[in-house]
Amino acid sequence: MKNVTIKTIAELTNLSLTTVSRVLNGTAEKYRISKSTQKMVLKAAENLDYTPNQAAVNLRLKRSFSIGLVIPSLANPFFANVASIVSKSLREKGFSVILVECDEKVEVEVEAIGLLRSHNIEGVILIPSTKESNHLKILLNQNIPVVCIDRYYEDIAVSYVATDHYIGAFNITELLIKAGHKEIACLQGCENVISNNLRVKGYKDAMHKYNLKNTQVWGNSFTTENGYIETKLLLQRSQKVSAIFALSDTILLGALKAIEEEALRIPEDLSVVTSDNSPYLDFLSTPITSVSQPVNDISNIAIKLLMDKIDAKQKGEQVELEKVLLKPSLINRDSVMNLR
Repeated sequence: MKNVTIKTIAELTNLSLTTVSRVLNGTAEKYRISKSTQKMVLKAAENLDYTPNQAAVNLRLKRSFSIGLVIPSLANPFFANVASIVSKSLREKGFSVILVECDEKVEVEVEAIGLLRSHNIEGVILIPSTKESNHLKILLNQNIPVVCIDRYYEDIAVSYVATDHYIGAFNITELLIKAGHKEIACLQGCENVISNNLRVKGYKDAMHKYNLKNTQVWGNSFTTENGYIETKLLLQRSQKVSAIFALSDTILLGALKAIEEEALRIPEDLSVVTSDNSPYLDFLSTPITSVSQPVNDISNIAIKLLMDKIDAKQKGEQVELEKVLLKPSLINRDSVMNLR
């Protein structure tokens, strides 16, 4: 039967629309509707394969059950992994997900936030592409819950979950130094996001701790092209390096292509380390040592924080600002030569 509504069920059971509606929306007990009547309505709904009009349900509840998920780039394996975990988990909780990819562009992110507001979303999970935060202040002023992942803001009150980027970069640079490397180049990503800047600071502080003053920071985006170009140029310079630290696996892939074109071997001719620890690192011809981020924990904690904020909003309660930094780990593989 097509277009089955509560009116169809009411006509079949000879009950009022009000009674049928109260049974189907779970308020039968409140209105003292008998068990036999409830059973009759539910049986009729089952036989007719009745499906509630979700839009009508949402309108009645004054909820959209939709979440905005804004990420910089699906080409980055870390971001793609986060998007997959978050989307699947939210769907299991009964929420639809509106996914927007910003291509690391500020104007696209601002436009995306405006789009999500027009869709009456209940909350936003965001991996920012910029330091700019005015567009997020609009969400906060409208009491729309926001949680940031991986990248975050220090100038506005937005909860976040991230890896301790500084410690991860410091530790992996120190690993290279303790293996005897003194000329270490750092290939960075976007300078307008906090994760990049904390990793650069970790690299520089580790170098300075061991009195290695020749810090080299090159690049300007978390792209394979950036990794390729900067490594190509780096290997042509008269001042040689013995190790490269790529600040993301996307940068790493470009670096590896340039290294291969120069017929250099890893780690015999050049040691290489990276950050993010994508699964494919184990399957490269030379598995690459990496800083590992606990992506499942990051994603699941962010979802929990967002759900808590949404529930609190429904109850008219306040939720404390949460700033969660998780400890990274080093995954040692075969890409670092011991020079000592």
